[in-house]
Amino acid sequence: MSRIGRVPIIIPEGVTVEQDAQTLKAKGPKGELTLEIHPKIKIEIKDKEITVSMKNNDKLARSLYGLSQRLVSNLVIGVSKGFEKKLEIKGVGYRASQEGKKINLTLGFSHPVVVDLPEGIEGKVQKNIITISGIDKQLVGEVAANIRAYKKPEPYKGKGIRYVGEFVKRKVGKAAKTSGGA
Repeated sequence: MSRIGRVPIIIPEGVTVEQDAQTLKAKGPKGELTLEIHPKIKIEIKDKEITVSMKNNDKLARSLYGLSQRLVSNLVIGVSKGFEKKLEIKGVGYRASQEGKKINLTLGFSHPVVVDLPEGIEGKVQKNIITISGIDKQLVGEVAANIRAYKKPEPYKGKGIRYVGEFVKRKVGKAAKTSGGA
């Protein structure tokens, strides 16, 4: 059984959580989010605390137990603090610039790559760091992964887009021929 699922979720000040059947709504200073809960999972809200439990103990309920607790936790954290991912651009001539809700990337292609940010996601560009932020953790991660996918870091020179703090294992290139034995 999941140990994550047993941990109660504390509702911070300024956040209200309402339950309507299997729908959970959270409202906070950053915005409002809703989450559909699976019918095999039970949610209880008491005294600024949310507890997640299983309605029965079958395999599907056990597999959804920890996931549901983490999704509810992300819902509460998202409306109170928000989430952010930082991407770093490395390479000669690789740049990023911002124009409103769009990020323009120059990545060595014959054309600039324009990324339209979806509703609820903010992007900031400072030198070679792109910061993606929003209240929905899944959407923030998806947008960051899509931007990274345009030019993944390559192992020989390390050029490309990577997460800040991501380690890219470097490979040695072709070695020069040392002897001319034929």
